[in-house]
Amino acid sequence: MRVVLNFLTPIPGGAFMQRPLRPIILAVSLVSLAGAARADGYEAPQRAAAPVMLQVSNWTGFYANGGVGYGLWDAETTSNTAAGVCVICSSIDHGGRGWLGEIGLGYDVQVSDKIVLGVLFNYDFSDMSGRINDGVAGRSGKTNNDSTWFVGARGGWLMTPEVLNYWSVGYTQTHFDSANLGGAGVLSSSDAGGWFIGGGLEVAMHGGWFWRSEVRYSDYSKDVRSESGVAPALNVNFDPVVETATSEIVYKFNWGH
Repeated sequence: MRVVLNFLTPIPGGAFMQRPLRPIILAVSLVSLAGAARADGYEAPQRAAAPVMLQVSNWTGFYANGGVGYGLWDAETTSNTAAGVCVICSSIDHGGRGWLGEIGLGYDVQVSDKIVLGVLFNYDFSDMSGRINDGVAGRSGKTNNDSTWFVGARGGWLMTPEVLNYWSVGYTQTHFDSANLGGAGVLSSSDAGGWFIGGGLEVAMHGGWFWRSEVRYSDYSKDVRSESGVAPALNVNFDPVVETATSEIVYKFNWGH
């Protein structure tokens, strides 16, 4: 299992200290506690005032979602020549951070009074920038994680008819743009695929509108980023992970059926 970025602790060089897979579990646990508190409110005796939330009896159907969030990425790199000879053999840690927007589509099926299962597709457009180098002094530049897509499944437990606590898992692919390393040197862009796991809370608001909050961890395969315009030209073995948190509005098209 790859490690996850610590959201708060920078280390010299713009990278981030790595931690076990605890931030996402902690965040989802807090979300679950918030849902439990909401459930307690639901069980309380009815007050004279009309409830703010609208009870939902059926979660089955198509939906669209959109929102904003914040993310961090971390990448371990080594460098070798075009012939495969190792030049920088010990991993160097790089990192970046920034804002993102997310849009998506999905379909859910309520299979029982308490269980909801579904499929999802999300696309993130982001500006999560950080610096990268090939291990040679003076050869570094900015690289940006600018787009990602996800396809997967989710399953959740209805704590009340209007509060869903869920987990998601699936396949993802991300893109990092090229980096100018100073002078004429350019490090190629990167496209890498991998897997993701996430979790969150979804709450019915009014009509077909819902609010969703989710944290997500993505682990990507190693990608070779080649250099041009410098001598000696190296290949950088780029191995990223990304962690994001988003808050979104969801519209369910047939919420009343």
